[in-house]
Amino acid sequence: MGSAGLQQATAKMREAGVDKVAIETFAHYYRLLEHGETGMIPESSIEPLDMPALADVEVDDAAAVDALRATVVIKLNGGLGTSMGMDRAKSLLCVRKGLSFLDVTARQILHLRQAHQAPLPILFMNSFRTTGDTLAALARYTELPVEGLPLEFLQNMEPKLLESDLTPVEWPKDPTQEWCPPGHGDLYTALRGTGLLDQLIDEGFRYVFVSNSDNLGATPDPKVAGWFAGSGAPFAIEAVKRTPSDRKGGHFARRKSDGRIVLRETAQTLPEDRSALANLDKHRFMSTNNLWFDLVAMRDTLDARGGILGLPLIRNVKNVDPADPKSPKVVQIETAMGAAIEVFEGATLIEVGRNRFVPVKTTNDLLVLRSDVYDMGADFVLDQTVEEIPYIDLDDNYYKLVSEFEKRFPDGTPSLKKANALKVKGDFTFGRGVQVIGEVELSGAGAQRVDPDSVLSSGA
Repeated sequence: MGSAGLQQATAKMREAGVDKVAIETFAHYYRLLEHGETGMIPESSIEPLDMPALADVEVDDAAAVDALRATVVIKLNGGLGTSMGMDRAKSLLCVRKGLSFLDVTARQILHLRQAHQAPLPILFMNSFRTTGDTLAALARYTELPVEGLPLEFLQNMEPKLLESDLTPVEWPKDPTQEWCPPGHGDLYTALRGTGLLDQLIDEGFRYVFVSNSDNLGATPDPKVAGWFAGSGAPFAIEAVKRTPSDRKGGHFARRKSDGRIVLRETAQTLPEDRSALANLDKHRFMSTNNLWFDLVAMRDTLDARGGILGLPLIRNVKNVDPADPKSPKVVQIETAMGAAIEVFEGATLIEVGRNRFVPVKTTNDLLVLRSDVYDMGADFVLDQTVEEIPYIDLDDNYYKLVSEFEKRFPDGTPSLKKANALKVKGDFTFGRGVQVIGEVELSGAGAQRVDPDSVLSSGA
């Protein structure tokens, strides 16, 4: 029967109409949490690893196109962009020439279909918060849905648990805050629970490419598809070399006990191991969250495990209302989809260029994406125009929220092609045609303006 807290939580999920598979998966992780599982991966249990690079791999053109024709694309699209002050689907944010993430993604897919005569279905994993806005925005792309397949499926939801006793939290001020997504590891649970896993196999598809909707570099490239198909691996992740700005993020390693590849997230790192986490010479590679898996291998593995993939638990402690630091502490049970790499024997990694990893997590990233650091061709793929992406650090007091950011760049972004870094401390509004050259720091009190056509350089 389980504990009172588990019974209350699962009853709440059933009452809300949550899928049976998702409830069973939640119960599995609840029991782990109840028995003290933390999901921590000690530094002593892992070792660094290396991997091949896509640039060094040769893929036959015909094999690449064949692989693409057997591929389904899934975009994780459940986020609201709340950290940037948004209250609707983050993918609706305008990023290039009046186009949103969704616009660019849809056009990338339609171009690839035409160029390679591939069906290339795209499915969006939405949350209950993003489904309406997303489908409305995509309605103009009448050719995007593939006959017989949905354009979206919904991420599951689960109760937030009081940290004090692991019972479902009650928050009458805003009952929607009582619920949270189970992390993007829910992808596999949702595919199975909706029946999409079997349906895609029955439709003749073999491979899935998954990426975040805020990463416009993550296209289903034929070469990567061909490499994955040719590898024979059941599961793979695209990796990039870590940079100084990635010191606090997760990384790949090899588990000493069985040789399996693991993805260690920051939340799974012990305090005493944080210096090792930040060691870029030791742990050199991080995940792009672009991953590939074999549909049949995924189905067979889920069947063998009773529908529960068994990803490592992530115990995430937050306030029930993220905007209210005085609201009760809750535990969110989460899993990361990339952690599935340790489940599959023969899973692999490949190093890709940073051009396949262009996430937008902050307005710093948004400034770069909108700038001339990238070009966009007729295929709607981002082309990086510089060797190194400039480092951007905008003052959170004035630029963190998208609405405030927009006010301070009313005539477009500065030219950053010749920039190494731009650091802004204070309230600066930029005129049209500003250029940044080298390393530039701006600071000052009160509202200030950078005049149109100004050239900001290291020595200025």
